[in-house]
Amino acid sequence: MWRGLLDGRHGIRELEDPEFDGLPVRVAGVVPVDPGELLPRPVARRMNRAAQFGVLAAREAWADAGFVAGGTRESGLDPERVGVSLGAILGDASVLVGGDRKLRDKGPRAVSPLTTPMTVPSQAASQVSLDLHITGEARTVTSACASGTEAIGQAIDRIRYGRIDIALAGGAEAVVTPAIMASFAAMRALADGHPADGSPSRPFAKDRDGFVNGEGAGVLVLEAEEHARARGARIYCEAAGWGLSADAHHMAAPDPSGNGIALALRRALRDAGGSVSDVVHVNAHATATVDGDLAEAGALRAVLGRRPIPVTALKGHLGHLQGAAGGVEAVAAVLTLHHGVVPPTVGGGEVDDAIDLDVVRGVPRPLPQDGDLALSNSFGFGGHNAVLALRRSR
Repeated sequence: MWRGLLDGRHGIRELEDPEFDGLPVRVAGVVPVDPGELLPRPVARRMNRAAQFGVLAAREAWADAGFVAGGTRESGLDPERVGVSLGAILGDASVLVGGDRKLRDKGPRAVSPLTTPMTVPSQAASQVSLDLHITGEARTVTSACASGTEAIGQAIDRIRYGRIDIALAGGAEAVVTPAIMASFAAMRALADGHPADGSPSRPFAKDRDGFVNGEGAGVLVLEAEEHARARGARIYCEAAGWGLSADAHHMAAPDPSGNGIALALRRALRDAGGSVSDVVHVNAHATATVDGDLAEAGALRAVLGRRPIPVTALKGHLGHLQGAAGGVEAVAAVLTLHHGVVPPTVGGGEVDDAIDLDVVRGVPRPLPQDGDLALSNSFGFGGHNAVLALRRSR
């Protein structure tokens, strides 16, 4: 993923399955491999698609953190001191839709007994805990498109309060389904364009016209510093703080004033013990909707001032992963700090003059040396705002 971000590639493609025939928009950011084929068949058939993504991402993060495949006991950890915190809006809507279709077509005996446990949004968190034998806790955060970022923030606090030593935190979502695509299209929220002509998702661009629905998972390993240093762990950066707020404005539209976003930004900085001058990078939520991008840009200017802080928006690469967006984009923000390079924003031509931010475009840019904080933003329908503050290691 990191190589693709730096190269300016995107993973958005046309949906060719016949079930999408007739929809006004048929492009999405879909994972090009079947996650079920990467897991043992008996295991995969008991997971929805989002849970499969979540387990695979958690396994990658677990191994990258230096732990042994198989779980907590094999790694010499107390399973009661490890937790899971994942964000999801629906998880995987297709399971319930499929169950309803079988009920209508073939009657109640055709409905799988796995339908209910595979429908709940908490399935990804529970399957990660099962897969790695994590018994400390397995929580699910549902706060629209801010879910993944809030899940990471909740995990930060659980470690701070001494409840656990390690957490797998992020988000997993798989909602590229006909009904949801049709609903977003009816809201006139989706971008329409052919992926061969470049990314249809154009964050901050003058010609932006909506987001691209996406799927996937992103998971971080968070660990108490003394615990990590005691075992000689590789440390990418510090999860320094986070902030929440609510717009209390509209069920779907953002508050054009950006006041709620600004409050979450200020709270994240305060929680991290940092100041505006410490910020060297912003990983923007920037869905490429006209009003959403303007509200976020206005809030960033209000809080950070006119300093030329490099801003990037990754939904041109990835699409909008809904409840998983904050998890995947946090992974990218961590790697930005670790490698000292800001990926470019792809999609569209010129930046909208009204945005008035230093949007990184075209090629990657070295991260500024003065300061140490990166902010990763996520905002969701209903006015959910969450901001993660990360501090680079020195």
